[in-house]
Amino acid sequence: MRQTADVGSPFLYFADERLSSAELTAACLDGHLVSLGDAYMPADAVETPALRAGSLARTLGDTLAATHLSAAWIHGGLPVPPARHTVQRAVARRLHVVPHRQLVYRDLAVAGEDLQLLGGVLVTSPERTLADLARVGDDDHVRAARLLAGADPDAAHRAIARLEAGVLPHKRVALACLRAIVAALQDDVTRYTS
Repeated sequence: MRQTADVGSPFLYFADERLSSAELTAACLDGHLVSLGDAYMPADAVETPALRAGSLARTLGDTLAATHLSAAWIHGGLPVPPARHTVQRAVARRLHVVPHRQLVYRDLAVAGEDLQLLGGVLVTSPERTLADLARVGDDDHVRAARLLAGADPDAAHRAIARLEAGVLPHKRVALACLRAIVAALQDDVTRYTS
């Protein structure tokens, strides 16, 4: 697992931790706080990947990792969090996860080298996230892959190399998707520098 800055927890407020839901809602109405995932943050704070990840701390704990659209949002590839967060096991042992309407749970464990610690929460790395998004391949996931690749073009190249080296379901579709995204990004750069 890659270690990254684990900053942000002091800027997050969770219901019933320091303030009640009513107090947090009132602070939002007064313009002091804004909602962020499952938490609230000061209205004048800069929304960072660590804060976005940290807002899911209660949901994920230390055994689940944010993946797919949730990881894309955390890494800055989506402007708003997905309606349902996608999570996977971050530990080898099987978990008993209580079904929840706001979670899409995938039981397959994520390898440690594909995880980053952000805001005290485990999140798939940008390249793993891009590979996962491209393998799903529906419009929402492809749109998120485009945005994330635009924010981190090197991650797209690493995701392509990762897919080429592995044996995974939907590999061909994912490679075609990511190569098209990289080509479009290069066309945009060429167009703006000419």
